[in-house]
Amino acid sequence: MEEGRRIYFDHGSTSWPKAPNVARAMADLLENGAFNINRGNYEGAYEVEGLVLDTRDQLARMFHARDSRRVIFTAGITSSLNYFIKGFLKSGDHVLVSGLEHNAVMRPLRQMERRGVAYDIVRTEDDGTVEPESVEEAIRSNTKAVIMLHASNVCGTILPIREIGEICRRRHLFFAVDTAQSAGTIPVDMEGCKIDFLAFTGHKGLLGPQGIGGFLISEELDACMESYIAGGTGSQSDSLDMPKSLPDKYESGTLNLPGIIGLRASLSYIEETGIENIHSRKMELTRYFLEKLSEFPDLRIVGKQGIDGRVSVVSVDFLEKDNALAAFELEQQYGIMTRVGLHCAPTAHRTLHTYPQGTVRFAFGMENTKKEIDLCLEGIRRI
Repeated sequence: MEEGRRIYFDHGSTSWPKAPNVARAMADLLENGAFNINRGNYEGAYEVEGLVLDTRDQLARMFHARDSRRVIFTAGITSSLNYFIKGFLKSGDHVLVSGLEHNAVMRPLRQMERRGVAYDIVRTEDDGTVEPESVEEAIRSNTKAVIMLHASNVCGTILPIREIGEICRRRHLFFAVDTAQSAGTIPVDMEGCKIDFLAFTGHKGLLGPQGIGGFLISEELDACMESYIAGGTGSQSDSLDMPKSLPDKYESGTLNLPGIIGLRASLSYIEETGIENIHSRKMELTRYFLEKLSEFPDLRIVGKQGIDGRVSVVSVDFLEKDNALAAFELEQQYGIMTRVGLHCAPTAHRTLHTYPQGTVRFAFGMENTKKEIDLCLEGIRRI
């Protein structure tokens, strides 16, 4: 391996490098005034609060939400999904999920199953496709919600959330969408897709730091949902009850202000660059990689074989070599960083017939190059 070479193809786990100015914005806050909002009543605290409000506005614009007060910050998308699953569902309720879901959905659901909540996995095809009719067929009289990811973190398949959202609205179900692999990469329209709960993370396609994420919530769902975490909000401090107003209802404790400020910088970069341009660049690389991979007889591309209906996440099953060993050799010999295993999504791997061996996952970012992909392909050929 060329000394010091590092080729980062693990953007499905987290983006790197981060967007320009993210680290600088975070350092500036920490060095020049990391004052607490909703607590300190002085100029510096109000200035930070203004930056936080601006970040809420950016997210509301990106996801086409009506009101930025409905943007709630959490520690990440796993926390967000737990807010919905544990703050809304009750004993006797039934929910539907796809066969591609991450453990950020499946593990909380398993916990809630012990409290009387039931769930079914709707029919999901071998390439990760979910037909909207499969959702409608699985609805029961006690079905309360549909929870689905927008794009798979294992095979990259995009689910038809607009059509599923229409079904949910017509059948009076709440619709929760996990945008971990789509936010910042492909457009997500909360209003247009009839989404009641949109969970996002800041550190993947949004190109921000780890430890910051959140959700956007519809007025109708908010009226039915409780915050399963309670505490100080800096507002209505005379009451032992949680505030009903947003965002305070769901934001107990001190927010991750450095994370929010870093996210503000990355969102500004995405707005300036354009999601369409980012997606086009990633898919150009993905197309090239998939075309070249198809020439290898001892590999199986998992999920869709072309770039239609997918994001830039590609899983490969090495048929004549242990996947973990293949990933190790690619990193040790060629500096190529991937992710191998079950990707916190055993349900997806069972659906895709890659359980228990898992896959080697390649996920591209805007900063990657065709030259890097050529070096990776050469590495795959040699190992």
